[in-house]
Amino acid sequence: MSVFTPLERPTLEAFLEPYGLGRLHDFRGISEGSENSNFFVSLEQGEYVLTLVERGPVQDLPFFIELLDLLHEADLPVPYALRSRDGEALRQLEGKPALLQPRLPGRHERQPNAHHCSEVGDLLARLHLASRERIIERPSDRGLSWMLHQGEALSTHLAAAPRQLLEDALEEIARLLAEQPALPRANLHADLFRDNVLFDGPHLAGVIDFYNACSGWMLYDLAITVNDWCSQDSGELDPHRTQALLAAYASKRPFTALEAELWPEMLRVACVRFWLSRLIAAEAFAGQDVLIHDPSEFERRLAHRQTVEIHLPFAL
Repeated sequence: MSVFTPLERPTLEAFLEPYGLGRLHDFRGISEGSENSNFFVSLEQGEYVLTLVERGPVQDLPFFIELLDLLHEADLPVPYALRSRDGEALRQLEGKPALLQPRLPGRHERQPNAHHCSEVGDLLARLHLASRERIIERPSDRGLSWMLHQGEALSTHLAAAPRQLLEDALEEIARLLAEQPALPRANLHADLFRDNVLFDGPHLAGVIDFYNACSGWMLYDLAITVNDWCSQDSGELDPHRTQALLAAYASKRPFTALEAELWPEMLRVACVRFWLSRLIAAEAFAGQDVLIHDPSEFERRLAHRQTVEIHLPFAL
């Protein structure tokens, strides 16, 4: 189970009392997380999610709170931070920064079809449009510079074929970092995987886990999303799911010519980001009872993204 900081009931009850949400009925750890400790919490007045932030600088947490408030005000289905009676959104529990948020309805869709992907594309465009005119600046702590640094270090651990695949991708990343192309920007979720989206029946009901959120290129966020929602087990992109997601997104926010040009490259960059982070996690938590995602999944995807035949739509 991916709960790095276990909780005792009396400790949790004392933490929850200032919210005025009634008696604690039950709580349990959530196994899906891989970086923070998350708990479902059942109180008299409803269902909630408690997050203990295990990774990242504490000074960034006000950014996440502000961003979620912005998205909540834009009627997006996000878990904004609840305030205590004293107006505190960010508090401490077992020495860790802690947030209490409403629990959103729905379940994760593990086997998405074109309809699910269309819903995700629509949601991602709405998220970008909500922040495009009032971006809350925060560079990603796993951005292009991080990829170059980590990639150079990790490439020596790889066999010849994957090492060459990674080194070729790092050359593209170095060019992007040097050129800084003028791509449209907004606030990004930056981790919009299947386990961070909730469906209630056929409808998208919630988006969770914004702890990788940042400011940056909207195209990069789209590439991250497509790589997860539209990939087959082999690593190839499923044409129907990919086209559905891109069409739904483009119906809300049309693409620029430069975005169309850099689309294949951005898909590769997004693969590298998660290949590296999974390699790091696999080494750091080897032998521990922690959920570790398979790094080779993104190695396969990167191999297939050397040729990209599904382009960004301009006319719907």
